[in-house]
Amino acid sequence: MTKRSLSSGGRRRAGIAALTGALAAAGIVLAPAAAAAPPRADEPDTAALAGALTTQKINWETCVFPGVAPEKAKELLSVKGVACATVQVPRDWHNPGDGNTIGIRVSKTGTAAPGATRQGIALVNPGGPGGSGLPWGAAMALRTPVLATQYDFVGFDPRGVGLSTPLTCEYTVPDSGGQDAINRAKVAGCLANPLTKFITTEQTAYDMDFIRVLLGEKKTSYIGYSYGTWLGTWYAATFPGKTHRFLLDSSTDASQSTLERTWDLQPRSRDRQFQEALLPYMARNGATYKAGTDPLEIRRAFEKAGGTREFAGMLMTAWFVIPAMYDTAQYPVAASAVASIVNPDTETGSDTNGDAQKVEQLVAKILALPHLTAENRAFVAKAKANALKAIAKKTSVDVKKSTKGVAETEKWDATFEAIRCQDGQWNQNPHYWKYWLADLTINAPFIAPFMDTPLCAYWPTVNSMPKPDKKTFPKVLIAQSELDAATPYEGALATAKGLPGAKMISVDNEGSHGLFPYNTDCVDDPIIAFFQVGVTPKQKFTGCQGMPLPNETATHEVGGHLGHDGKIKIKMITDEVRKANEIVKDLLDDATTPEADEKGLPASR
Repeated sequence: MTKRSLSSGGRRRAGIAALTGALAAAGIVLAPAAAAAPPRADEPDTAALAGALTTQKINWETCVFPGVAPEKAKELLSVKGVACATVQVPRDWHNPGDGNTIGIRVSKTGTAAPGATRQGIALVNPGGPGGSGLPWGAAMALRTPVLATQYDFVGFDPRGVGLSTPLTCEYTVPDSGGQDAINRAKVAGCLANPLTKFITTEQTAYDMDFIRVLLGEKKTSYIGYSYGTWLGTWYAATFPGKTHRFLLDSSTDASQSTLERTWDLQPRSRDRQFQEALLPYMARNGATYKAGTDPLEIRRAFEKAGGTREFAGMLMTAWFVIPAMYDTAQYPVAASAVASIVNPDTETGSDTNGDAQKVEQLVAKILALPHLTAENRAFVAKAKANALKAIAKKTSVDVKKSTKGVAETEKWDATFEAIRCQDGQWNQNPHYWKYWLADLTINAPFIAPFMDTPLCAYWPTVNSMPKPDKKTFPKVLIAQSELDAATPYEGALATAKGLPGAKMISVDNEGSHGLFPYNTDCVDDPIIAFFQVGVTPKQKFTGCQGMPLPNETATHEVGGHLGHDGKIKIKMITDEVRKANEIVKDLLDDATTPEADEKGLPASR
């Protein structure tokens, strides 16, 4: 789960006096900053643990940001003082004396004005697990210029990621046994890599603290998006005395000892945003998308056309719809993709050329839409490339299935799975996952065809998220949108309730994943005030209204509703989602085969 965009920008803010006045006018009362929590007696000392590595010479140089568009990279490199270096850290912070080290690629800015107003450094993580954070130091300086005058932002590629020491695993593809055999082979192959067991959030939290040490700072602030909220919570629970100001934006369920619940909620939340927000948007703009003016009838037509049970629907959903759920500014693209399934222009067949032609037709149709932004066009170009790549891969897999040969060895980037599986033990009962998948078929039928038993169901671990100490855990702010499909509202709410002193800003009628800076006073001002002077909203929950969707002038009520206490009242399976699920069930019942009846599952599974 990764933050949506490097380039979503914020506004310049006024001084602290003006900011406080704006907050009061908006009805947001701030509580005074609390005294810093005393360090725990058992808080790790990374400087002592690292030994001679603490005195290593850091060679700062011009940054290179792989994967960032040239024009964006040029903008990032224009930030004052931006520079990059690779620092060495112990491979295992629990046994640093074994002599093994790995490299962590770090970027820093030099934007903070020296003197009493300087707050220190603020590390940034965009999510994942496995997202490259190297460009995000400079990106945050551009996104929040008022904070950049007080903070030097620090980006980094976590261990296993990007220009830091990577984690690559390999396995021999089994010739029988299906997906279960493949999963077991992948996990066994990865556990055979001596680096794997050290690619965890706990080890990365120690790396973060050591970056603080090497930069000569007493404390660190932090902005974490998506999985980055899990990483930030782990750091704050381990190093509370070194924690300054922390923002957890689009939060995982950090009240749990494992990431399993976060990913358990995710399929259902994708169905929820699809039915509660995207389809109503299409219906309100029926003249543009020509798929109907009733969200449920659009859904019915989508499912009659095969929905996500057919390759074309999966293709459009995977690359044009689901990514738009991370940033609702891309809803015009997603709406066009859904409409292309509901009303296909031509019958192009189901072969590779036909699928590729459908993608080309869709892209041409989207690019003809009025009011597209440059970000929309960039999004379409990336989606098209990914879709065509997926078509080519499907063809390659089909060819391999039709031929017999020697056992094949495959390599894969394993950081994502290694972290989420090793951060806490997931359920390893195969029967549990069988029924989990069957339940998704009924209660999350839009996303169910994409789902399978996760690798974490095969991956043993003894790690778990540390429990925050109520006496020392620092205050943190949480920002969360109502219909976030990647890290659902329910998980963030559990985090807000579970972390001592946490305050939460909820954004009603919004689905984007990753909010700050959001460009409204209600959301941004309390966050900026927190980072500037340490004050937090007096109430535990602050409710804010979402902004209108693209090409609309008003915000429409969707999903649940904002309560008087600032919390959003919403169910995972809302009335509209329940009606949509009934539509799918009826269609599947009509297509049920005797064989499927015997298995007790719909034919589509």
